[in-house]
Amino acid sequence: QVQLVESGGGVVQPGGSLRLSCAASGFTLEPYAIGWFRQAPGKDREGIACISNSDGTTFYADSVKGRFTISRDNAKNTVYLHLNSLKPEDTAVYYCAADLHFITLASAMGVMSDTFEYDYWGQGTQVTVSS
Repeated sequence: QVQLVESGGGVVQPGGSLRLSCAASGFTLEPYAIGWFRQAPGKDREGIACISNSDGTTFYADSVKGRFTISRDNAKNTVYLHLNSLKPEDTAVYYCAADLHFITLASAMGVMSDTFEYDYWGQGTQVTVSS
């Protein structure tokens, strides 16, 4: 079965950290650029981080720049999102997406929309930041 599977979400206190994983099954991630998105209750989905398929170029939304880091391990067919200095406003369902065209992911960073379309989406993992 061809799919992306996110994991690593949970409940964390403000100022805490998490590492989210996005693992591919049924296909190889190497040719794909990967993006992380999040959706808070009642809001559109927001593009927050992406990484290219070629040279590891990354882009971030201003809302997470300096706190979140995206990385990839093609040998493990997995992309990661390291979340540091978490704030209550980071509470959301976090999704990863894969697309052959990096520019379409990069152009979504900092954008909120309900019409993002990419080759593959994961099912999401919940992150809750609360004391």
